[in-house]
Amino acid sequence: MQKRLLLIILFLVFFLGHTQKKTNTSVPESPEVFAVDSTVVLTMDNIIKTLYSTISGKKGAKRNWKQFKYLFKPNAKLIPSGKNKAGIYQVNYMSPDEYIKEATKWFQSNGFYEKEILRRVEYFGSIAHIFSSYESFHTESDEEPFMRGINSIQLLNDGKRWWIINIYWSQESKDNPIPEVYLKR
Repeated sequence: MQKRLLLIILFLVFFLGHTQKKTNTSVPESPEVFAVDSTVVLTMDNIIKTLYSTISGKKGAKRNWKQFKYLFKPNAKLIPSGKNKAGIYQVNYMSPDEYIKEATKWFQSNGFYEKEILRRVEYFGSIAHIFSSYESFHTESDEEPFMRGINSIQLLNDGKRWWIINIYWSQESKDNPIPEVYLKR
């Protein structure tokens, strides 16, 4: 009787353990499994904090791209600027989906944590413009940023929520340092 009970217990442990492993591995590790917090767009402060947090993470870590896309109005643009090899300033216009595609490739090999240094806000009626100085790190424990710059973020409040319309940014360089007025005091 004891042998039979032991065999049943071993069978159940094996079967349940095997079933549990199957269940865990069958869940796709896709950014689509992340939930969207619809409350983050109710305040200007939260939408900016969420913008920075959704792009930040360890090397190879999946980002909540569903939440990231929820921040943007349809047809919004992300616009990096900088000098090309000939030394001429240029811009690149990307949709949130195009940004996700490019950033995901880079995030596979690099940790990236972008932290806001200082924020300057101007608004009129339902529109707002934010100059948001940032520092970028490869890990959360890095003491020195590998990059700094300024995000120019345009927002719209449609009476129900805030939307990001555009993010236009430039990285700091030795020829183009961030002005003191946009740094912590």
